[in-house]
Amino acid sequence: MLELRHLRLAYGATQVVDQLSLHLKPGEIGCLLGPSGCGKTTVLRAIAGFEPVLAGEILLAGEVVSRHAFQRPPEQRRVGMVFQDYALFPHLNIADNIGFGLRKTASGPRAQRIEQLLERVGLAGAGNKFPHEASGGQQQRVALARALAPEPQLLLLDEPFSNLDVDLRERLSLEVREIIKDAGITAVLVTHDQHEAFAVADCIGIMHQGRIQQWDTPYNLYHRPCNRFVADFVGQGVFLAGVVLNPREVQIELGQLTGSIPTECGAGCARCARACRVSVLLRPDDVVHDDASPIQAEVVAKAFRGAEFLYTLRLPSGQRLLSLVPSHHNHAIGEKIGIKLDVDHVVVFRDGI
Repeated sequence: MLELRHLRLAYGATQVVDQLSLHLKPGEIGCLLGPSGCGKTTVLRAIAGFEPVLAGEILLAGEVVSRHAFQRPPEQRRVGMVFQDYALFPHLNIADNIGFGLRKTASGPRAQRIEQLLERVGLAGAGNKFPHEASGGQQQRVALARALAPEPQLLLLDEPFSNLDVDLRERLSLEVREIIKDAGITAVLVTHDQHEAFAVADCIGIMHQGRIQQWDTPYNLYHRPCNRFVADFVGQGVFLAGVVLNPREVQIELGQLTGSIPTECGAGCARCARACRVSVLLRPDDVVHDDASPIQAEVVAKAFRGAEFLYTLRLPSGQRLLSLVPSHHNHAIGEKIGIKLDVDHVVVFRDGI
């Protein structure tokens, strides 16, 4: 449904996006996730037809809609867009906002479509309200319903939850995914919040300096990051120094780990098949509290998260790591606790890579 081929975008002489490629199948939800200034919103605007393409191509349903010196107008792309500030018309009620893109549709089918969408987004009976009478979450639903009204082939969402509080953002992100999936529409979400990305998207592209570092499922981004930037950006964790023992084992301060060692540090590289110095990623869920363990670590910070504490621990070497511990284990700062490793996915990067 959507394909970007070696896309390059620029503002004047400043290149913003370079050699960016991705594809989405019909009905898939993709996400461009990254820090501010990485180019993700520029890509979204180019897909919508608001930004020209310096090189590469954008295809919708197999047809080229953008390439160098060619740009199909936004209104001819069958693309719906939900903006960061919702961009609702304050002088129109909710029903008329939703039906704004259906002005050329006969009144009967138009009213039927509006009622259908009000029901779909959980606002049945609220059509006569005005935007200022609706909460932030309701306004977001209205903006989504308005974008869905003309039955676009592609839906674009630009930081749609950024104006909402954290609890509402988390709940609505799940609801928005359900609404989009129920409508059967392909969608692209842009956000800097990985919790939103994980809740909504099927595939996520981690962006950095105008390039996609990894296009993958949320699970693989967390457990199988392709480079240190992705590993640092997604989730929490720390890197511990390690030494490769063989193509399947690496030694760290806490013991030996068995897993897939990077190719450049494995049997295929005689120069560093053994004793190659690496960095090993440990996530908070890799470090388990165990009173019986001989390995002791000092609690240097703690964050209460309801069901769990996130402890920052200091090893005898001075190296710090994180551990998620059930909150009935309430240890004081300065106290030493037993820990052990429970690592299902060994994530290793050669130093300097």
